[in-house]
Amino acid sequence: MYIYQLLSSEDHANFLKKNNKNPADYRPGILHQALLTILDSPLKKAGRVRAVYVRTEKGVLFEVKPHVLIPRTYKRFSGIMLQLLQKLSITAVGKREKLLRVIKNPVTQYLPVNSRKIGFSYSSEMSTPIQDYVAAVNDDVGLVFVVGAMAHGKISHGYTDDFIASQS
Repeated sequence: MYIYQLLSSEDHANFLKKNNKNPADYRPGILHQALLTILDSPLKKAGRVRAVYVRTEKGVLFEVKPHVLIPRTYKRFSGIMLQLLQKLSITAVGKREKLLRVIKNPVTQYLPVNSRKIGFSYSSEMSTPIQDYVAAVNDDVGLVFVVGAMAHGKISHGYTDDFIASQS
């Protein structure tokens, strides 16, 4: 029987080095913080966040429903992410609604019209609190966040209106 774990540089640095992997490339904590930043924001509470999409370095794309409550602890979060990658979706308890689900690329087929598409990356040049950034966006425009779940590099510019980085 295999025991699966979500690899992280903090917990698995020796394993990654032994297997010629760069530990800096295995940072799921970055995604955890980005999702907490977006989904705990006043924007989400005001109903302005219409969608959140995440793209991993390996090209896996998944959708996070805006009303999802992301676990506060990294340990619980990594368990949810591992389950998502194995089962391809996370369903609400007692309901049929999929709260997180792996979807087919490209992300552009899912992006809602009449929305501001914001690339959210820790390597972005524009580092500003998301509340300050969207203060200038018209109140009737929904916000869609596309998060790059990678330590280096970022997602494509082709379908985003802007890129911001978080100041958590």
